[in-house]
Order: sequence, then structure tokens, then C-alpha cells
Amino acid sequence: MKATIQRTRGRPQRVFAALLTLAFLGGCATFSTDGGLESVQTAGKERGLAQNVAWLKTDKDAETARASVKKLLAAPLTADNAVQIALLNNRGLQATYAELGIAEADVVQAGRLRNPGFSFGRLTRADEVEIERTFLFDVLGLITMPIRTDLEKRRFELTKGRVAMETLQVAADTRRAFFSAVAAQESVKYMEQVKQSAETSAELARRMASVGNFSKLDRAREQAFYAETTAQFARVKQQAMAERERLTRLMGLWGDDTGFRLPERLPDLPKSPRDIADLEATALKKRLDVQGAMQEAENIASALGLTKATGFLSVLEVGYMRNSESGLPRQTGYEIELRLPIFDWGNARVARAEYTYMQAVNRAADTAVKARSEVREAYSAYRTTYDLAKHYRDEIVPLRKRISEENLLRYNGMLISVFELLADARQQVSGVNAYIEALRDYWLSETSLNLALTGKSPGTMSVGNGAQAAAGDAPGH
Repeated sequence: MKATIQRTRGRPQRVFAALLTLAFLGGCATFSTDGGLESVQTAGKERGLAQNVAWLKTDKDAETARASVKKLLAAPLTADNAVQIALLNNRGLQATYAELGIAEADVVQAGRLRNPGFSFGRLTRADEVEIERTFLFDVLGLITMPIRTDLEKRRFELTKGRVAMETLQVAADTRRAFFSAVAAQESVKYMEQVKQSAETSAELARRMASVGNFSKLDRAREQAFYAETTAQFARVKQQAMAERERLTRLMGLWGDDTGFRLPERLPDLPKSPRDIADLEATALKKRLDVQGAMQEAENIASALGLTKATGFLSVLEVGYMRNSESGLPRQTGYEIELRLPIFDWGNARVARAEYTYMQAVNRAADTAVKARSEVREAYSAYRTTYDLAKHYRDEIVPLRKRISEENLLRYNGMLISVFELLADARQQVSGVNAYIEALRDYWLSETSLNLALTGKSPGTMSVGNGAQAAAGDAPGH
């Protein structure tokens, strides 16, 4: 609908001045100083993220972050430092932060009126000249500005939640990649000992067989074990390389920075597992994906109200006309242009909004149901991996060590052969390596539990296969 102002003793000038004032006020919406990043930082800290986040907008910001990364890389990495590097240096995460700026720009734009229009026409007939001037103003935009601004602010808040969720996801993926890389590095060291033991055994068998003190069958067995161990050692080295590169990608490193140092071993198992009360209630209260789904449903409900209000009127402009014609008095008045709702009454848009709202409500309910289940599953995996790692540490590894000590005494007493001693050494190393894997799985499940309680779905992780499950959760940053 296009409407104009009726002239009644100077009223058009006053209305025109009032509209200009409103337009000026509508253009006063500005950007915030932090762009919404402070809310992301606060949400992270409330959910246990101790590291700082940084949005690198300028060259100075990039230089500051670069100096911090260099300082952290100067010493062997810890899990916390690896996460801090990722939060400063992960370019995929920096691209996600740009969504904050885009959403805030939409808020600012919603708080500004559309630029007014002005048309000028000049017609001549012989010596007569007719001039027409029209000033157009978006009245509907002015009326709906508070609603549109509120909707965009809600969307901005929703974007903050999504960005915070992605920040927690990158932090969790980096922490899991760190533990997997350290465990793989340890496995290489112990697998190398098994390989050296197998090589020694194979060489001894060859020498004894050459002088007729060892059967061909036994020698072939030792040689086959050495060959298989060599192949397994190559696979373990490749796995360690893959885990390290995954950590490198998440931290956004390249060039000389890829030579970072990892600690020699995983952190020790805590003295006792965490006992978390009201798991499901905590997840529903803190999980960002649950909060985001509920907030999205509320936003759509607000948008539905706007759709119903503007379903009939889609365009409403006010205009002031002033014509002058040579030799004649000036003409002022108004013009109304109305689009008749013959074909489109707006009911299709209203129906679409209603179905969209129903969809959002069901998605919010589905997210809540999944959150309850996922946090129960994550806690079960956490407790199971803790108990397994504790069992290996307190039972299996000490038993293997005791058996090895007894076999060494028997070897010194010439009661067992060197081959039996070497075979026992290999079994002891394998037991230690199994404990490393169990300890790694514990730290992976602990990270997944934290994410399930506060951020989003941690993904499926089966006990005893933590590295593969964690690899499936990593985003392509």
C-alpha cells in the first residue's frame, strides 16, 4: 500500500519533519564493541572452558595471537595448552566467529529505516512547464521496526549459542586428539621394544639352528613372529603420525610449528571417578543445543505473530506530493496506491509460519530426549573406562611385572630358556600397552562426558575403541 499526506495548513511540513526525525533516530543503531564474543566467552567459562577465546579481526589481533601460540609451543604441550592454541589459531573457528558479525549486522540493519525515496518530474507544453516532486517514506517499516529488531536480536542470541557450541566442540575435539596423539606415541615406544625383542629372538633362533641346536619349525615360528611384529610396528607408527596430524590440524599449525613436542606419557588416572548427581537435569539446564532449540521455537513464535500482523499489508509507504506549473498556483496533496488482496490474502505465509513453529517445537523436544539419553550413555562410558583403566593399573600390570620377575629368576637358575624369557618380556610390554589404551579411553570418555553435559551431542563412543570414535567426531577445520 502506498499512501501520501493530505495538505491541511502546513501539516505536511510538520509530518515531513517528524518522519525525518524518526528516520534519523532509526539510523542510530550501532555495533557493539565486542561483537558478541564476550557472551561466547562467558558461556564457555560457565561450562568449564578455562581458556580464552579470541576473534582475530585485525593484523594486531593476529600478531598477538601468534605471539601467544609461539610461547605455548616453546614447551611440551599439555591438553589445556593444546586447547588454547586451537581457540587462538583454528581458522575454521575464526570463520565461525564471523557469524557473530553477520548476525549483529542484521540487528543493526533491522533497527534502521529504509532510505526514503524522492522522485522529480518535469513536463513542458509550449511555454508551460509542469514540475512534480514526490517524497516517499516507508511507514510499514517504521511501524514494524520494534518487532523486526526484537526478532533479529533473538536470532543474534541464537547465533551466540551456536558459536559457543562450536567453540566447545573444537575444544573437546582438540583435547581428545591430544590424548590420542600422546597414547599413540607411547604405543610406538613400547611396540618398538616388542619388535627389538622379536628381532633378538629371531636372530638367536637363526644362530642356534645353524649349529643344529634349534629345529627348523621353531626357527620359522620365531622368524614369522618377528615379521608380523615388524608389520605391526609400521602400522602403529602410521597411526601415531595420523593422530599427531589430526591434532596439528585442530590447532591450525603449519611450517616449523608442526614440530611441537608432546609429553612422554598420558596424565595419571584420578584417584576416584566423578560422581555427578542429577545428570539429566544438568544437561537440560546447561546444554547449549537444548537451549538453542528452545530459543529457536520461541523466535519462530514471535515471527508468527509478525506474519499474522503483516499478512494483509505487505507494502505501506507514505508520500508527500508537490507540483508546480508555470502560470498556475502550486499543487500539493497526497496519493494512495493500494494493492488489492484479490489473489494473495497472506494465509499461505501464515500457515507456513505455523507449520515451521510446530516443527521447531518437536525438534526442541527431540533434542531434549536425545540429550537425556546421551548424557546417560556418556556417563556410563566414563565410569566403565575408569574402572577398566584402574583394573589394568592395579591388577594386570603388577601381575605381569611379578611374572616377569619370577621368570628372570628362573632364567638365572637355568630353569627356562632365553626364548621363554623374551616371550614373557613381550607379554609384559603388551600388558603395559593395553593399560595405555585403557587410560587413553578414560580421558576420551571424560572429555565426551563434559561435552554431553554442557555443549552438544558428543557422538557415539564405544568402550575400548575410543580413538576411532573420537576421530569420527572431529570437524573439518
